[in-house]
Amino acid sequence: MSVIETAGVRVLAGHTGAVNSVAFSPDGARLSTASEDKTARVWNAATGELLHTLTGHEDAVFSAPFSPDGSKIATVSADLTPRLWDARTGTTVFELTGHTVAVFGVAFSPNGRLLATTSYDETVRLWDTSTGKGMHVLEGHSDIVYGAAFSPDGTLLATASGDGTTRLWGTRTGVCGHVLNGHTGIVSATSFSPDGALIATASFDGTARLWDVNTGKCLRVLSGHSDTVWSVAFSPAERVIASASEDATVKIWDAASGTVMRTLEGHTDSVFVVAYSPDGKLIATASSDASVRLWESTTGKCVRTLEGHSGAVSSVAFSPATRQLATASTDETARIWALLSAGDDPR
Repeated sequence: MSVIETAGVRVLAGHTGAVNSVAFSPDGARLSTASEDKTARVWNAATGELLHTLTGHEDAVFSAPFSPDGSKIATVSADLTPRLWDARTGTTVFELTGHTVAVFGVAFSPNGRLLATTSYDETVRLWDTSTGKGMHVLEGHSDIVYGAAFSPDGTLLATASGDGTTRLWGTRTGVCGHVLNGHTGIVSATSFSPDGALIATASFDGTARLWDVNTGKCLRVLSGHSDTVWSVAFSPAERVIASASEDATVKIWDAASGTVMRTLEGHTDSVFVVAYSPDGKLIATASSDASVRLWESTTGKCVRTLEGHSGAVSSVAFSPATRQLATASTDETARIWALLSAGDDPR
């Protein structure tokens, strides 16, 4: 899909604080938003209609992803208590108690049976989504744990921390199998390759790194950015990695050699997030310059600049099932962009 234009945009207004994240349901029919206003919201992705407002948190909500089957939504908040919600009714199913400081990151396992939450209390917790009970408390990091990612088969969890390390944990046992040492700054993000053999990490030290999952050894140091690397993403179609940086660029790396294939330039301020479309043909980048850019992954050509937000864009998400892109901003709105490719009828 080579995007030549957007077929309109829906502005989702109603939050009274910055919108921190957006996430589509697996079928692309609904969108969730998480906000500084202490709520999450669920929207009809086709019409922009507000379906549910998830109220109950007492502080900012950072993220609100859907479970893999679309039946639940998980929220994490500065109020210390993650929640699981019924995605159809918008009611709370479980309050997950145990963290002692703000909970920042959240991820469902691929089969949806486990939920991982990461916290400023330096721990990660694994929860049973069917009962709301804690399975394991993962201790070992010595600073804030910013995020977590499950391996494609769900047997491993990678966690990124302010202590400069990433840890690999067995999800069945809760045991740390490898500590990935090498970064000299905060590890801001981590991502598994589609086959689960590699992990990419992003760091405040201005580099990304590529690691072997089985051995925990660093295979490549991806050097070239001149400032913090905020986000990394593997292409779903090939062994290529994209990294987004405070230096206002995105770099595309060959995983085999560690060399830069392309540098995506055009943003005028920090790029917070980079994401591939489900087919790997497009890359979306979100920036504090209030814009989102769409790029052809094979050429690095910017095919569209999505403008309209009046604040930094903090999150982007491609719909897994429809030709839509969602964006979240500090301007207190989210937007859903309908994407057209050559030959599409916009009606």
